[in-house]
Amino acid sequence: MYSEFEKIQKEALNSIDLALDLSMLDEVKNTYLSKKGIVVSLMSRLKDLAPEDKKAYGQGVNELKKVIEDALFDRQRVLADVALNQKLNEEKIDISLPGKTFNTAPMHPFHLIKDEISEIFLGMGYTIAEGNEIEEDYFNFTLLNMPENHPARDMQDSFYINKNTLLRTHTSPVQAREMQKHKNTPLKIISPGKVYRRDDDDNTHSHQFGQVEGLVIAESLSLGHLKATLDLFVKKMFGPKREIRFRASYFPFTEPSVEVDVSCHECNGKGCATCKGTGWIEILGAGMVNPHVLEMNGYDIQKFTGFAFGIGIERVAMLRFGIDDIRRFYQNDVRFLDQFPKR
Repeated sequence: MYSEFEKIQKEALNSIDLALDLSMLDEVKNTYLSKKGIVVSLMSRLKDLAPEDKKAYGQGVNELKKVIEDALFDRQRVLADVALNQKLNEEKIDISLPGKTFNTAPMHPFHLIKDEISEIFLGMGYTIAEGNEIEEDYFNFTLLNMPENHPARDMQDSFYINKNTLLRTHTSPVQAREMQKHKNTPLKIISPGKVYRRDDDDNTHSHQFGQVEGLVIAESLSLGHLKATLDLFVKKMFGPKREIRFRASYFPFTEPSVEVDVSCHECNGKGCATCKGTGWIEILGAGMVNPHVLEMNGYDIQKFTGFAFGIGIERVAMLRFGIDDIRRFYQNDVRFLDQFPKR
């Protein structure tokens, strides 16, 4: 009996020493210690032994099992270290080789200006509201005091997808949706984004451009609040020496409506080629929210008034950076982009 134990132990230890990796070691373990392994099968013989022999036999099997388990554990540690070192060598990084370089892209002037405008108004307590670029006719026109067949719609020749859906022609639908959401409560938002119109393709017009529109609704607002707001914006955007002026205009969603000019940065208002001799450059449109627009969108016009404004992102960028053609924003010319700061 004991000679058989010694033979099994010798064979097991020899197999463990010959195992070259963890998978081979698992095979040895299964051969000797699994439920159907050699050591476990020795225990099945207990039932055939005389009672006085069972104790010694059981102790012998347990000692054999422990010797094999200890040998497996020691060999497993050795092979695990070998496997780890092999993996580290395979994944070793040669730090003597030159590293990969990644080019940092310049910021697009459109996003530079959009972010700067947004930061200015966020600092003035506004929140940003965004909406879909595909919009319903009802929100794009009707709720902004431009019902079907209204002549003001001709000012925004549009890209219709179907009878009731179009690419938004301004970000004003965002304002309409926000008013619908916050009926009869104060509102102070800007809505930056892209808009689309069938426009002339020349150096000052594009079928796609960006806007940042603002809307403030509260009690007892006046044109003076609007002018103070835009004067502060212009000074932060173009410098403390810049002045603004209002000129009467027409927009269906504001009454009264104004065009807003800024004093020319080239001549300080004296008159030059940049401002066409006037000393002023038009930058945005604005006005007091038409009471009918407030009423349609759920506001009590006896209590609330509001003002709104719309700023062309490319228009401001062209003035800030001296860009002569709006089409440069969309031509993917790296030479153009390389003039601007990198991220």
